[in-house]
Amino acid sequence: MKKITLLIVFALVASSAFSQFTFGPKIGYNSAKLSLDRSNITSDLKNNFQFGAFIRIGTQIYVQPEINWVTQGSIFKTPEGSNLPNFEQEIKLNTIQLPLLIGVKVIDLKLFNLRAFGGPTASIVTSKDISNKLSTLFEPISDANLEDLIWSFQVGAGIDIIKFTLDIRYNFGINKVIESVAIEGQDVEFSSKLNGFNVTLGWNLF
Repeated sequence: MKKITLLIVFALVASSAFSQFTFGPKIGYNSAKLSLDRSNITSDLKNNFQFGAFIRIGTQIYVQPEINWVTQGSIFKTPEGSNLPNFEQEIKLNTIQLPLLIGVKVIDLKLFNLRAFGGPTASIVTSKDISNKLSTLFEPISDANLEDLIWSFQVGAGIDIIKFTLDIRYNFGINKVIESVAIEGQDVEFSSKLNGFNVTLGWNLF
């Protein structure tokens, strides 16, 4: 991961001296879920809005670093018939998301562009909110179970029309956000990674 990041940073610095440069704000919608491969606990999607800004450097091939403020998370609960104590907890992670994307323009016209891109993303967790959705006092997941830095990889496609840029992306989690949780004195393996998709609309200021 460190080598990949260094290579992308080098490409960013090298291209900045001679490439086309655009900048702008962006807003969007994201739907995320902490993965869970268990039958006695389920994990549901969380939907949230996001906002941020991007820089695009390059023409046919470009580098695009971003900074986004994103709320992500999931809802964990025990389904009917589970052999574990009944609980339902909503996890909200407020993050500063830092994607570093490399893209290519598949179609490059004066008023319309079609792009494909991908790259690593670091999400710095700024705050954690865990709420109990049931009247029971049993709350197995705590702040200590959640990582403070989330790594992922984003892939997607985008369309540029005049000054507007629309992106659709899928986010693949790399590191575990939750490894295990103590339930009834035993460590229950969660191995949860943050996956999901987002749709964003940006505006090229220049």
